[in-house]
Amino acid sequence: MRIAIHGKPFENDLVKGVEKMFTLLKEHDIDFIISESFHPFISEIGNCKDRPTYSNPSELGDIDFMFTLGGDGTILEAVTHIGEKETPIVGINMGRLGFLATIGLDQISYALDQIKNKKYIIDRRALLRLNDDNNLFKGTPFALNDFSIVKKDTSSMIVVNAYVDDAFLNAYWADGLVVSTPTGSTGYSLSCGGPLVMPHSNNFIITPISPHNLNVRPMVIDDQSTMSFTINARGDNVLIALDSRSVTIPTSTELTLRKEKFSACLVKFEGYHPFDTLRQKLYWGQDIRN
Repeated sequence: MRIAIHGKPFENDLVKGVEKMFTLLKEHDIDFIISESFHPFISEIGNCKDRPTYSNPSELGDIDFMFTLGGDGTILEAVTHIGEKETPIVGINMGRLGFLATIGLDQISYALDQIKNKKYIIDRRALLRLNDDNNLFKGTPFALNDFSIVKKDTSSMIVVNAYVDDAFLNAYWADGLVVSTPTGSTGYSLSCGGPLVMPHSNNFIITPISPHNLNVRPMVIDDQSTMSFTINARGDNVLIALDSRSVTIPTSTELTLRKEKFSACLVKFEGYHPFDTLRQKLYWGQDIRN
């Protein structure tokens, strides 16, 4: 088996757990390659100094899994490393409980055993794709969580005209707009008042950011729809983002979104259910009456 490893810097008290992970990889005879951005931080741990690295997806070669060490943001980055290859991602959480990275360092031995015995499921998650003829996002015009349009360089609101399958939906007078996948419904969209949506609901959510009209509410649409947007603003530019990657564009830019042809594939093990994660992450039931 051959895997790729991508991660973010972590606290010193987690070093022993990571060292144990590399010991387990050796015991399971698992070969691995490390992302170039993560390698300097981890080079002195687990004899990783001379391990091969990759800086772009073309250098990954054939891998069976992508292991991420970090949180949900690290998984979002890993999705751009993998792209249309749809390599399964094993998210190892290095901090607080994540919605996507649900395996703790203390569960790696269990996870490797389950993978070896093929006792896991592939949880396929829909992605959003931006029509990116100008290559604004350097060949990765897709997002697992959300796409957003946000005002820039001015305190004034912007107006985002939204269309669904060429039919006019609404002119949103707001600080911006978020289009979320079901996976991203627990992120930016939720903080703007959007609904929680189950991962495989086959829809997208359009949520205004601080709308001027209080009767405007989030809209759930079919994920086979094509969304398009035009922008009116006092400033010359707005900010657009796919997950955590953002660029500045002229307000004259027309934007089109649709469902990506490929998916993000997350590895889940026996006993996982999104309801459990929601209860823990959002502290449901954490009341003295319970």
